[in-house]
Amino acid sequence: MAKEVVVTHEGLKKLEEELNNLRTVKRKEVADKIKVARGYGDLSENAEYDAAKEEQAMVEARIADLEATLKIARVIDDNALSHDTVSIGMHVRILAEGDDEDEAEEYDITGSTEADVDLNRISDESPVGAALIGKKVGDSVDVTLPNGSIITYKVLGVSRSR
Repeated sequence: MAKEVVVTHEGLKKLEEELNNLRTVKRKEVADKIKVARGYGDLSENAEYDAAKEEQAMVEARIADLEATLKIARVIDDNALSHDTVSIGMHVRILAEGDDEDEAEEYDITGSTEADVDLNRISDESPVGAALIGKKVGDSVDVTLPNGSIITYKVLGVSRSR
């Protein structure tokens, strides 16, 4: 059996919206591209046709991936979240050992499908996210980074994700 995927209500909604868009809009766009490309004649040397078929395969693969993810998705119950413990769905403020408090970092802890480093949303499976899960304000935690170095973080604050 596949491992469940933990998502927030917002994350579930985004996955469902993406799936719906791929099924209703993107499939039609790609089908139209294929139809137009067929009109260009010989398919064996038709770059537009090949590109459209490749795009179609990518769309269908993403649809299958989203359907599989949604089947095993478990939505975090916001009411069950502890407001003082780091978990999926929580916002955390941390400080690396030796840094000044004005250099504190802030992250939303998410499931792997919602992670986006550019938006400071880190997965519970990432090195920092995994190390922080279950910690409370005042706790320190050692995080082993992919390059092998170790950083000690102190949890300064925990709240619901914004």
